[in-house]
Amino acid sequence: MTFRVESIASEHLTLEILPEMGASVLNLRAASGRPVLRAVNLADVQTSSQCASFTLLPYSNRIRDARFMFGGREVALRVNTKDGLAQHGDVRNRPWQVTRVSERHLRCDFDSRRFGEGHGEAMNWPWAFTARVEYLLHGPHLDTSVTLTNVDTSRMPAGMGLHPYFARLQDGVDPRLGFGAALTYDTDERQLATGGARPVRPDEDYRTPGQIGERQIDRTFTAWDGLARLDWGARSVLLTADNVYSHLVVYTAPDGSLALEPVTHATDAFNLAAQGVSGTDMRTLEPGQSLAGTARITLEGEW
Repeated sequence: MTFRVESIASEHLTLEILPEMGASVLNLRAASGRPVLRAVNLADVQTSSQCASFTLLPYSNRIRDARFMFGGREVALRVNTKDGLAQHGDVRNRPWQVTRVSERHLRCDFDSRRFGEGHGEAMNWPWAFTARVEYLLHGPHLDTSVTLTNVDTSRMPAGMGLHPYFARLQDGVDPRLGFGAALTYDTDERQLATGGARPVRPDEDYRTPGQIGERQIDRTFTAWDGLARLDWGARSVLLTADNVYSHLVVYTAPDGSLALEPVTHATDAFNLAAQGVSGTDMRTLEPGQSLAGTARITLEGEW
């Protein structure tokens, strides 16, 4: 299948979006052509997993055994991973509608009520919701704004996140990674949190920037200050996020890119909250209520 590509550009950045594939980012490049996010060939895209970034809604990351308790009842989802989990929500591989596009601004909308009953695979989520993602280029910045709205008749658990894969090597240089997060989670063999957050150990602490080197990372941090930087010396990229993004997932991907994911809650937050674990930041949206936030990617130096 060949996907339609929507492009916007400024004097500093060019952004390519695939509306039919979750309104995911195909490529983000500096005006020089240098990749900011990992470089993606359209012909290689089969799912959003091959894209440069995708949106996580109506929850982020993993749910243990694809089930959780909410409002006194068990919610069972379809398993969508090899190890028996529900992962990354259910909008990233579905078509979104382009509702506004200009030279530097692209807006896409999603309505879960459009699916099922003869209109594609039913949503893997028992509540009706709408979502909006807006991409805005201005100066050396890309702003990505996400809004999730409960349009059901009952309250629903909610969360969201972004999953950008940053191009790690620049001119053969591995960057210094720095971000302010004081807490992290212990996890099991499926990368599921086993309890509440704990203080970071020295080898997990990036408040003093350092190179990743050969380390393999798949870890969720919290008490995050909303800032993360990759610094190659001649250039750097800064990720900033609104306070709603209280957690940061850091993942060294097999292809050599680095995922820095601003998310609103802990991995498996719904189950942890049901067990009485505090600080997971699970949200509950009343009918008509929205959850919203913006994250920004900024270029610094010689791109």
